[in-house]
Amino acid sequence: MPSPARTIDTSGRLCPFPIVEAAKAVKALHRGAVLLVIATDPGIALDMPMWCKATRNEHLGTFQDGRAWKSFVRKA
Repeated sequence: MPSPARTIDTSGRLCPFPIVEAAKAVKALHRGAVLLVIATDPGIALDMPMWCKATRNEHLGTFQDGRAWKSFVRKA
């Protein structure tokens, strides 16, 4: 995975909070920059790819890392 320009940790929060926070964070990034969203809600594995498709950002992958999920998004 590419090195993220920004990381946000939404651990302990349920969807849609991780997606809402990702949307805010992506707005502040330059085109092509990567955002890493850390979440404990497994719903992010389905929600992030759908949000990326809807917003035309690139979903690079969502992976489970212990009890957390790491989701990588490249700003379109």
